[in-house]
Amino acid sequence: MGAHQQAIRDQRVRHVRALDGELSENRPRQLRRQRLAAGELAARLAGFESHIRSWRRALANGFKPLHEGLSAEIDRTSDMWIWEESVIAGLMQTPEYARHVIQRYAELLGGAGDIEAAVRSRVQRQEWLYRPGRKLHVLMWEAALRSLICPPSVLASQLDRLSGMIGMDTVELGVIPFTASVKIVPANGFWVLDDRLVVAEDWHAELRLDDADNIALYKKVWKTLSESAVYGADAHNLINSARRALSAT
Repeated sequence: MGAHQQAIRDQRVRHVRALDGELSENRPRQLRRQRLAAGELAARLAGFESHIRSWRRALANGFKPLHEGLSAEIDRTSDMWIWEESVIAGLMQTPEYARHVIQRYAELLGGAGDIEAAVRSRVQRQEWLYRPGRKLHVLMWEAALRSLICPPSVLASQLDRLSGMIGMDTVELGVIPFTASVKIVPANGFWVLDDRLVVAEDWHAELRLDDADNIALYKKVWKTLSESAVYGADAHNLINSARRALSAT
């Protein structure tokens, strides 16, 4: 081997050794970065899981634990803002109406074994309305007054109860008529608990949000919808109209 070729070979060996040394020196830093990235991803996934809970997982032990968990959140709440587009709000439901609503969800999602326990839990939750310092702000679309998720006789009793709640010190009830102009689509029911938590439901999962930006967004949605609602005697007239329509069938 010539001297020139030997020099090239020696240079390559030195380069490879230097590269190996650099890789060995950098490997701990690379491993640390990988561990940090994995930890950050795990934290993000944990946060994602805490905010979006599939119904299959939420109902793994039936409806009752789900209702009790929400009741615990409501117990430490002073003000609630609720929007429902097609069903009477849970805090205003009669036991019979609640039973039919829960039964329909059980048929779709499972968890049908403890419906009666879930009904009792939902009705007991309504004690919140009679505690001092509480305020329930409810908005509903007129569709909620007319949707026959239950037999007509059950809906009639539910509407009677709703009429009786207008004027309660702890309840502000607004109804958006079918004929009202609306600034946003009246969809996607949700609850805002104080300025602390948003609970929203979709067909596949329950969504819970506790960051300030999302809470402010849902409060803005509620306020925007409220501008199309009627209250007091006008809301009472809409309820009575839906009630009379049931009597005519």
